[in-house]
Amino acid sequence: MTGLFFILFFWLLGNALSLLTGGYVSGNIIGMILLFASLCLHWVKPETVRPAAKFLLGAMALFFVPYGVGLMDSYRVILENLWAILVSGIVSTILVLLVAGKTFQSLNRRARLRHIKQLRHDA
Repeated sequence: MTGLFFILFFWLLGNALSLLTGGYVSGNIIGMILLFASLCLHWVKPETVRPAAKFLLGAMALFFVPYGVGLMDSYRVILENLWAILVSGIVSTILVLLVAGKTFQSLNRRARLRHIKQLRHDA
C-alpha cells in the first residue's frame, strides 16, 4: 500500500507542477522524473515501490482499453487522414533512425579517438 501511495503521490505532484508551469510538459512525465529522482537519491526505497509497480505492470493491458475504444470510435477520422498519418509516421521514423545513427557514429568516433590518444599517451 505504501508503494502505491508513493506512485500516486508523485503522479499528483507531477500533475500539480505541470499545471503551475503552464502544462508544457505532461504531469505524468514530471511525476515519473520526480519518482526516479527520489529513488536515485534514496528518499524512497525501491523495495517499497516494487510490489505496487509489479502489480501495475501486470495490469498494463487494462490501461490501453480506453485508447483502443477511442481509436475504434474515431476510425472515420483516421481513414480520412490515413495518408497524412502514414506519411508522417514513415518520415518521422526515418528521421529518428538517421539522427540516432549519426549520433551513435559521432559518439563512437569520439570514443575511439579518446582510446587512441590514451594508448599513445601510455606508450
